[in-house]
Amino acid sequence: MKKNLTWIGLLVVLVFSFSMFAGCAEKKAVVKEGAAQDQQIASDQAAKEDAARLAREKAAREEADRLARERAEREAAERLAREKASKEQEAKVEAATVAADPLKDIYFDFDKSNIRPDAREVLKANADYILKNSAASIIVEGHCDERGTAEYNMALGQRRAQEAMKYLVNLGVKGSALKAISYGKERPIDPGHDEAAWAKNRRAHFAVKIK
Repeated sequence: MKKNLTWIGLLVVLVFSFSMFAGCAEKKAVVKEGAAQDQQIASDQAAKEDAARLAREKAAREEADRLARERAEREAAERLAREKASKEQEAKVEAATVAADPLKDIYFDFDKSNIRPDAREVLKANADYILKNSAASIIVEGHCDERGTAEYNMALGQRRAQEAMKYLVNLGVKGSALKAISYGKERPIDPGHDEAAWAKNRRAHFAVKIK
């Protein structure tokens, strides 16, 4: 009888131990499966965050490119508008200058006051205008380039103005309608410091005043 009880007890212990082992194994399996699921969820979440970040960066780049294009187009349009306005202003100034100074300048050689051949035709056209506009009075301005002293250029400018005035009188213009004045090198039309600028500054200018 005792022997049977002993075997029954051992059997109960074995069954209980097996149940405990199976339960622990099942628990470990569940834990492992849960950890794997958590890891997969975390990985999926990280992938979604990376995709969202890349999408935001792409959208930011596209927006920056769009703004850059718009800025470049706006600056180009503004530059064209400024250039157009500048050209229109230059045209207005040129038209006003022509209207204000219908007489053309004549030019002189370096350190000379004699009338050059190319200036004679200009003076003939100027004389025609003056003769047709008897109410006009003309100030003949003598100008020089920057070389030489102020005193020397003032005298040279006066000689140039007087020579131009004499030529106009010989063409029939009344001397009373003309007045000679020298500005020497004080009023250069070109501020440059080379022969091209100096050639422009050696001139006689005819300022018209209507009485």
